[in-house]
Amino acid sequence: MGLSEENLIGLILALVSSGFIGASFIIKKQGLKRAAAVSGVRAGVGGYYYLLEPLWWVGMITMIVGEVANFVAYAFAPAVLVTPLGALSVIVSATLAQLILKEKLHQLGILGCVMCIAGSIIIVIHAPKEQPINSVLEIWDMATQPAFLAYVASITVLVFILVFHFVPRCGHTNVLVYTAICSLMGSLTVMSVKALGTSLKLTFQGENQLIYPETWFFMLVVAICVIMQMNYLNKALDTFNTAVVSPIYYVMFTTLTILASVIMFKDWDGQSGGTVVSEICGFIVVLSGMILLHATKEFERCTSFRGSAPSSPSLSARLYNGNEDFFIKHDEESGSPSESMCSRRQELH
Repeated sequence: MGLSEENLIGLILALVSSGFIGASFIIKKQGLKRAAAVSGVRAGVGGYYYLLEPLWWVGMITMIVGEVANFVAYAFAPAVLVTPLGALSVIVSATLAQLILKEKLHQLGILGCVMCIAGSIIIVIHAPKEQPINSVLEIWDMATQPAFLAYVASITVLVFILVFHFVPRCGHTNVLVYTAICSLMGSLTVMSVKALGTSLKLTFQGENQLIYPETWFFMLVVAICVIMQMNYLNKALDTFNTAVVSPIYYVMFTTLTILASVIMFKDWDGQSGGTVVSEICGFIVVLSGMILLHATKEFERCTSFRGSAPSSPSLSARLYNGNEDFFIKHDEESGSPSESMCSRRQELH
């Protein structure tokens, strides 16, 4: 199935987003290293000199550009196409880490990258065409259809149960609690972002959608969902090994986002059964590649814990988030990771 013009624009923006976001982690890490070398105090132990380091700000601006591109991509292409392509940012980071930071990528990690690329190609080839939307009121009708309202109600109930029942009891011992909250809220975030992005696109095209209260409602939902999503994602990253959090979060978040998009925007309507199966297979290949890449990195970390220290530190799961400070703090305070931490991380798998 050929790509429509809208899908092509969304695809290009999603690829640009992955490139910028993936590169931003490497640039920020380089900035943190420079700042630590100048000030003698690393960020993880209370140093804030990196705020005066231009390279760190270049990395931050690069990340912002990538996030903006990702936001705009949802206005042109369906979430079924855009969301899975986020895995490519991990490949960009892994590649640049090997080229610039001289951090070795295991052969199985390379296989994981190849699988992510292959799965992404399958998804792109079989992606559904974006349905034309002429007003935010059309999106509101989609958002208020019984099937999607039932989905939103289910998400709301599950989040309340997780926050008030499971978080106090096992939030700090079960990695699925925080990541489930992030993923559930994240699916609503993407639907609201797509609605808001489409509204802004129509506004820039001369059809003002800001006069409708529905546009402002979607903007409010985006703000609420993003704040809550980031809050619990930070808790997950601060509590558990990121090499465990990242693949679990990616799998749950992407799966729920695709499900929400299929319900709200009817992405698979009009597609043959074979095309839908091909998309699902492509998605599974991407997921497998992501899990393999992260599992390989965690294996390398645990191996280095038992033997001699590696010549360069593993980038590990910093590839898929910006939580460098947590790992820098750990390295500074403990000198070298302990055997018990490695064992604990393996138990979380």
